[in-house]
Amino acid sequence: MRDVTLYFRGVNSIFSDTIAAVSTAPGPAGIAIVRLSGPQSLAIADLLVTCAGDPPSSRPGGTFLHGRIVSDGEEIDEAVVLIFRAPHSYTRDDVVEIQGHGGQAAAQRLLEAVLNAGARMADPGEFTRRAFLNGRIDLVQAEAVADLIRARSDRAAAAAVEQLEGRLSTQLNTLYDHLMAAVADLEASLDFEEGELPASVLDNTDATLAAAEDEIAALLSTWEEGHLLRDGARVVIAGQPNVGKSTLMNRLLGKERSIVTHLPGTTRDTIEETLILGGIQMRLTDTAGLRDTSCLVEQQGVTRATDSIDQADLVLYLIDASQASTGADLAKLQALQPERTVVVQNKCDLVDGPPGIPDGPFETIACSAVEDVGIDDVQDALRSRLVQMDTPPHAVISERHRALLSGARKLIDDARKLASQDEALLVPAADMLRAALDMLGTITGRTYTTELLDTIFNRFCIGK
Repeated sequence: MRDVTLYFRGVNSIFSDTIAAVSTAPGPAGIAIVRLSGPQSLAIADLLVTCAGDPPSSRPGGTFLHGRIVSDGEEIDEAVVLIFRAPHSYTRDDVVEIQGHGGQAAAQRLLEAVLNAGARMADPGEFTRRAFLNGRIDLVQAEAVADLIRARSDRAAAAAVEQLEGRLSTQLNTLYDHLMAAVADLEASLDFEEGELPASVLDNTDATLAAAEDEIAALLSTWEEGHLLRDGARVVIAGQPNVGKSTLMNRLLGKERSIVTHLPGTTRDTIEETLILGGIQMRLTDTAGLRDTSCLVEQQGVTRATDSIDQADLVLYLIDASQASTGADLAKLQALQPERTVVVQNKCDLVDGPPGIPDGPFETIACSAVEDVGIDDVQDALRSRLVQMDTPPHAVISERHRALLSGARKLIDDARKLASQDEALLVPAADMLRAALDMLGTITGRTYTTELLDTIFNRFCIGK
């Protein structure tokens, strides 16, 4: 259960201290923002801000003022000060944001002045943690804040916004309510004497549980997309030596990232770069040529290439279209999954007419990385394999959500089997459903532990 009792009345909150941090990225910039949150935010602003008119604590929320920041008689900076009064703020505490000049030294001087005036340094993610503990957002929405900050593509950012606005939370809360109703019905049936329970009662409960399993299955189906959006799709370029892997890598990236020579075995290690294509972030990996070799360095490169292929979301397997297919290529392809593999027949400019398509279940594309022929087809294959282009952006589950949903689904399934066997097994079945409820509650934060919050919010930057 929650280890903090939530309450919020007027300007009161569960926190008695005031935290502060620089909320903008370090380095040269137009402005730097120091954020304060807590009961002493406005009093600290009064100590530091010299301005015309009323002091910050006498001004209404949703206003801003221009003033000078003075600490120990020394003018620190010129700033714009924004005032947010509880509960209408990011954390639901009183919040003050001081917007001074950008730059590492200027921001640090401003922060030190705020800390010397009575605030303490915020922990990573503590502002968002307070927003959760004060009931402004749930854990799913809090995680969406981190996803939005880390998003490196428009599609990932759009999915995070959907989650932040509560779409996934609504689905999870509806699922929780449906399961809660089923648990209540099942527990109510325990009041009947054995043999007196109408069959329709258990039938209705089982139907509700079956629907809950379907809801969980629908949520679980979004995990693969969520993985691609959050982590980026791992796309590995593989094949025999000197088939043009590095040239294709450079062509897709639009820059010379991998060394290209006419000598086989030039690439000895994996080379990784980020590529955004069709709204999906990809981790494009060039690998060493797959062949038997006596060179110890190249052997390590081949081993790393094989490991990369095993971990890939998609493999672009290159074949030299100007050469006859080899037994080694066929052996490598047999070990790959067709749904996660695209065969690229490179060097098609060296062939009179279209290259021969090798037999097999693989999607095959002809191209010339040197002449920039067919590269659009390779990009289209990447998009079609990794992106559902006709699907609008929507909230998708994370690995944490998947683990808990999978556990809840198994418990629900086991409980249904017990309940259908014997009325004497209704008690353990109800216990299983209660455990499933706890798992669902852990996703949104209806139930949580301090360790869970530490795990989630320690991934945040300081100042958010």
